[in-house]
Order: sequence, then C-alpha cells, then structure tokens
Amino acid sequence: MDTFDVIIAGCGPTGAMLAAELRLHDVRVLVLDKETEPTSFVRIVGLHIRSLELMAMRGLLDRMLERGRKRPAGGFFAAINKPAPAGLDSAHAYLLGIPQPVVVQLLEDHAIHLGAEVRRGSAVVGFEQGDDGVTVQLDDGQRLRSRYLVGCDGSRSTVRKLLGVGFPGEPSRNETLMGELKLDVPQEELAAKVTEVRETYKTFSITPFADGIYRVVIPVAGVSAEAPSLDDFKQQLNAIAGTDFGAHSARWLSRFGDATRLAERYRVGRVLLAGDAAHIHPPTGGQGLNLGIQDAFNLGWKLAAQVRGWAPETLLDTYESERHPVAEDVLDNTRAQMELLSSEPGAQAVRRLLTELMNFDEVNRYLIEKITAIDIRYDFGEGPDLLGRRQRDLETKQGDLYGLLHHGRGMLLDRTEHLTVGGWSDRVDYLADPAAPIVAPGILLRPDGHIAWLGDNQQDLNTHLTRWFGNPAS
Repeated sequence: MDTFDVIIAGCGPTGAMLAAELRLHDVRVLVLDKETEPTSFVRIVGLHIRSLELMAMRGLLDRMLERGRKRPAGGFFAAINKPAPAGLDSAHAYLLGIPQPVVVQLLEDHAIHLGAEVRRGSAVVGFEQGDDGVTVQLDDGQRLRSRYLVGCDGSRSTVRKLLGVGFPGEPSRNETLMGELKLDVPQEELAAKVTEVRETYKTFSITPFADGIYRVVIPVAGVSAEAPSLDDFKQQLNAIAGTDFGAHSARWLSRFGDATRLAERYRVGRVLLAGDAAHIHPPTGGQGLNLGIQDAFNLGWKLAAQVRGWAPETLLDTYESERHPVAEDVLDNTRAQMELLSSEPGAQAVRRLLTELMNFDEVNRYLIEKITAIDIRYDFGEGPDLLGRRQRDLETKQGDLYGLLHHGRGMLLDRTEHLTVGGWSDRVDYLADPAAPIVAPGILLRPDGHIAWLGDNQQDLNTHLTRWFGNPAS
C-alpha cells in the first residue's frame, strides 16, 4: 500500500497551494483529482491584496503578474463604483485579474516543482481513520495510506460528506449564467444597452475580448440543475435586455448559484477541510478563490509541523479557530452584498444610502479592507492591536521582507540586535536590522506572515516561540 504524510483530495487552487506549502517542509504529499484534465473554461478571477501578498511571500507573484492584468482596488463591495481609498496598507494595493485555469496551473506547477505528486483521474470514494493515520480508497479500488487527509474537493465535497460534517446555510435561490460567446452588434450600441440594463441588474455585464468574443454574465431568477445552453442565454438576454445581441458560437457556458453554507467543523481527527469544501457563498466581491488560498496558507505550515513532530499540542486546532470566523465574516458580507444587488425598492434605497456613506473615507476603507482580507486579526490573546495581524512587506537590509519568507519558515526581525531564536533556528530565521521600519524593537512572524509577538524581552519571546514553534531543539 502506497503511503504518504498527507493526501489532498482536489487539485484546485486550494489543494495545489496546500500541497506546495507542505512540500516546503519536506512533507510527502499526494494530490488526487477526479478530473483527468484541469477545467477548460476560462473564468477570470481577481486576486485580492492579501492573496497577492501571499504570492509575494512564496516567490510566485511575478509569474502571476505576467499572466494577469492589474486593476484598481475599488468598486468591489456590491459593485458600488467607488475608488479605493488612498494609502491602503500594502505594497500590492491593486486587484489582479487573471484566468482561474492559469492560477491553478501555476500553483500546481509550483507544488510539483517542490516535489508533490499529482494524480488526475483519481477520486476518493471512501476512507477510514484511526489513531495513527487514514486509509483512503479510490474509485479504481486502490487503497492508500496517509497520516492526514485534507478535503479540498469543492462545494460537493465527497470528503466532507463521508466525514459526516454538517454544511448548514441557505440553498441557491437565484443563479447567474456565465459564458464566452460571439455577439453581432456594434460596440457603441452594446455599451449603451449594458449601461441601461445595469441600472436595474447590477450583476449584468458584457466584457469584450478579441475577435468578437464577449464574456457575458446574466442574473437569473430561480435555479436549474441542467447545464445551460445557448438558447438559455439568448432567452435570458431577451428577458432583461430586450435583445439577444445576435449571440452565437459559444466557447463555454456555465451557471452558478448563490448558495451560502459553512461547514460546522474544519477538522475531525486526522481529516480536515479547506476551500469550497468548507464554505460556499455567492461570488459577489470575488472572495471565494482568495478565501480558499488563504485557508491553505494558514493550514500548510501547521499541518507540516504536526507531521514533522514539532507542533505544539494545540497548533493544528488553531486552523479552525482562526479560519472558521473569517469564513463566517465572508458569508455575512456576501449576504449583505446580495441584498444590495436586489432590484427591490427597499434594497435599492439601502444601496443608495450606502453609496452616500462610502463617500466617507473611513467607510470606504473599512469595506475595501474587509473584501481584500487585509483587515484580518487572529485572536492571539491580550496584546497590542498589531498582534495577530499580518505584517505588510517592508524593506530590510537584506531586501524585501516577503522575499525572505519564500521557504515558509518563521522570522524574527530584530532592531535591537540582542534577541535570538536560539534552539528554534531550525524553524525560525533571524534578521538583525537596526534600521528596520517596524513598530516594535522586535517582531516574530509566523510562516503565514502574521505577527506572533512584539517587544524586546527575550524571556517573553521564548514563551511565544514555544507557543507557535514547539519546544526548542536540544
């Protein structure tokens, strides 16, 4: 029986990111995906500020930038067209529009380069877990053994269902059709009609590509289990725009609903959930893919620490205690956004009021920081406000701070030149820099870039090193 440290079900962006994070710590990883090939349709997604920072921390950002397009970091919340406030606290204060298949391929290539094994056309159909590991059964009858199993297998997660974890929330009430097809109307006429329709249907959009191809997004009342056809698109275009724009020659067509659900638990024993397997919500604000990637970034180093044997007793439990509330908040803000996108008079009145309130910089900033996930503060207990928050990139005497985090280790940045990581040097890097532009004499960063300690007291630092990185090496 083949054995691994971790088996990941699902090779989407969450699964691929998690595999790469585990391989940074020499964890034996197998990624299984039921599809023989990655998804073919080219849905453009937006990487928000925090996800861009994570890519910079692992040396992936330049590759993403080569394949994407920078856009202003504003106008996300319920598609209310307000510019981003000035001075957002990041070196990457923009949105990167990039095809989702490109994100998946870049992350998968990164994981494979680091030594992860990916098997496509292999689906998990069952598993049994015990005190020392998990036996995983595949659809071809093969059985594999691993120490941990992580379900990153999407909203219909087989792992979650087999695990018996509840997935409460609201089912889809309305859907959105999305596809790429040709439209035979003059550009000026098309633009005028889109502007007119968006006065009522805020999620409606038609975006031009080359050679007469357009990406079409159409809201639909009700739900359907059938795959959409070109006729479905033409009928719905006629219903809300009064014309089908001469639509023909579809490259791909899809539909997605507005279901909102959150897994009751992220971990049961040696089986964990991440990404859409743990939470689903409407796509408004473009947070879904980002939320999954950030799950993987939070989980990766903690699960690796467990496998490598140095994790403090409760470290792996902090994955759920930190990420479950984040998902709750995303679900709530997408619920609010969906209400604001309604064409009902009451919802439109609230939308007009919020549009006025967003003229206040504090309101606009609050909503942008929420959508882009740079407002997150994990609960690390009592301490300064920065404790538990992410550290933005900054210049050190050895270059960009994020450039020093490529290997997924902790980091002690010391302005005093008197602190030390001592017996934790196999897990935590050290940089003495008297000119470092940090808010405290010293800061300890976890591998995910969140501030785990601030101060100048070595004894206090040792306590926090033990809390996050286990006992020092003898």
